[in-house]
Amino acid sequence: MPTVDDVLEQVGEFGWYQKRVFLTLCLTSAALAPIYLGIVFLGFSPPHHCRSPGVSELSQRCGWSPAEELNYTVPGLGAADEAFLRQCMQYEVDWNQSTLGCVDPLASLAVNRSHLPLVPCQHGWVYDTPGSSIVTEFNLVCANAWKVDLFQSCVNLGFFLGSLGIGYIADRFGRKLCLLATSLVMALSGVLTAVSPDYTSMLLFRLLQGMVSKGTWMSGYTLITECVGSGYRRTVAILYQVAFTVGLLGLSWLAYAIPHWRWLQLAVSLPTFFFLLYYWCVPESPRWLLSQKRDTEAIKIMNHIARKNGKSPPADLQILSLEEDDTEKRSPSFIDLFRTPNLRKHTCILMYIWFSCAVVYQGLVMHMGATSRNLYLDFFFSALVELPAALIILVTIDRAGRIYPLALSSLVAGAACLVMLFISQDQHWLNIVVACLGRMGITIVLQMICLVNAELYPTFIRSPFYSVNRVL
Repeated sequence: MPTVDDVLEQVGEFGWYQKRVFLTLCLTSAALAPIYLGIVFLGFSPPHHCRSPGVSELSQRCGWSPAEELNYTVPGLGAADEAFLRQCMQYEVDWNQSTLGCVDPLASLAVNRSHLPLVPCQHGWVYDTPGSSIVTEFNLVCANAWKVDLFQSCVNLGFFLGSLGIGYIADRFGRKLCLLATSLVMALSGVLTAVSPDYTSMLLFRLLQGMVSKGTWMSGYTLITECVGSGYRRTVAILYQVAFTVGLLGLSWLAYAIPHWRWLQLAVSLPTFFFLLYYWCVPESPRWLLSQKRDTEAIKIMNHIARKNGKSPPADLQILSLEEDDTEKRSPSFIDLFRTPNLRKHTCILMYIWFSCAVVYQGLVMHMGATSRNLYLDFFFSALVELPAALIILVTIDRAGRIYPLALSSLVAGAACLVMLFISQDQHWLNIVVACLGRMGITIVLQMICLVNAELYPTFIRSPFYSVNRVL
């Protein structure tokens, strides 16, 4: 009895039809980028200081330049270690009083301005930026700065909550149905996030988007790797993740072109509604159909692939079978990930690696956003190093295997993180180079894990493993 791989060898392991499906599904991988790392631009915190009533009127009367206004009215200006004073404190001064002069107005109140009482910002903040972010709109600075982290935590919490059911849905009801359902909810929640009237509703919609977005990515990844022959599976799996990098590169330029967070959020959310067109242009996984004993549908799809590739289907296609044992359990369960000693070992090791790598990867990206001097260029160049990471995998995987590249890349990433602790913030470019080196290493590890997962686990428990681990 021929297997799916046997048939694909005759009708095209990666023919024109699979190429079209692959390029189409790559859009779902690129769409995850602004959800996973969009916080760098959506939560950008520009230079800011307290808004003081009367200052603008006094500045206009005296003809101060913006630099003079800051010098005369903002505490801690010029002191590198007094950022908190500049951003979160203000002089307890009535700037509307007529006794204030235009040259060093505070000199009439105290010989040394450091003796003047300070109070936390009472009337909001002034932000030095031409655009907007959730920080500037909801004043997520100083005592409320933790709310920016909460915004990103809601995405990660959504990944976790979604993992509890998305993998089961993909294996119980099909990769295609899971892809369509999660794409619809992802698009709707993205738009609702952009039009949120307040911070609380924005968090709820962001949480919902996190719950389904990884499901969209995972369904697309599983679907395309199960529709190509074994000779192209590794290449397709790696290039699918390269599409995520392309999404990051595009995000940096889109954020530069659209500096207002609500319009940026709409710009990355509205196109995802087109993913609903996948109902007509993306097939269900024939391997999954066979695992569910829906052989007739699987044979129909294989016939369709052969016809689109300009090939004749084999004569024995009607007795198509799954390459895995027919006695294997067909109903997916998270327990299956730990059912045998080998599966337990593989699952625990890969979960640990995936968790640690996800923390390092996101930490390096956030570090770049927090310390960069040109946010857009630094983000772009740091994302660019992920492309040679994919090339390294493609070149070395058949020569060096999986273990040695994975171990060496982990070592490089870990060493880069340690070295960054001892680099002064004044050495900006050295910081960037070391961070990019660490990001390249950790990207290789993350891409390698996805590949190893597809090779170690049978079809019917592949999605649960992706769900459990991609959340980490």
